Amino acid sequence: MSNNVFPSLSSLSWSVVKMPRWSTKIQTAASGKELRSSFFSYPIYDLILTYEVLRAKASLQELQTLMGFFNARQGAFDSFLWSDPTDNAVSGQLFGTGDGVKTVFSLCRTYGTNIEPVMNVAGTLGISGTAPIIYLNGTPTIAYSINSTGDVTFSAAPGVGVSITWTGSYYYRCRFVKDSLEFENFMYQLWSLKKCELTGCLGTKI
Repeated sequence: MSNNVFPSLSSLSWSVVKMPRWSTKIQTAASGKELRSSFFSYPIYDLILTYEVLRAKASLQELQTLMGFFNARQGAFDSFLWSDPTDNAVSGQLFGTGDGVKTVFSLCRTYGTNIEPVMNVAGTLGISGTAPIIYLNGTPTIAYSINSTGDVTFSAAPGVGVSITWTGSYYYRCRFVKDSLEFENFMYQLWSLKKCELTGCLGTKI
């Protein structure tokens, strides 16, 4: 599991396909009644990225950057970090309310009505980016530590009713779906990658 960040290339085309995936077992009785069991607490996201043009000339090396990153991960073997352009940061996100006793709270982000834990926080433990800012009732504090799974430990328990929020950015923990990628050389020093498949989550299941 590495903290290398997937390269951001201007040649990434729209649209990007993003598919939340759950795992549900459904048993159906003879009467038609269903019994359902859910095996995931939070979704896995399947992603398809398309690169219409990857330039290979010495001054740009987009092809070399992407192919080199894939080979350095040994295909689907190693995980990495990916920044979703549409879902990579929060501002004033509530992640706890003090009770005067509890000192450990887990970072999260709200997307619509769904709340998911955030574990790959930029600026912490060797992960690139600006460090998060933690607030108690809207006032920044530095009296805390944060670990690799997004748990924030305060040096003193926040008081009863104190609102605990954070502002910062985060990554998805991803891996390549396959051990191969199909790059096409359609013109001199110009390549394409029609289907770059990733799978990932906001936690560390990948």
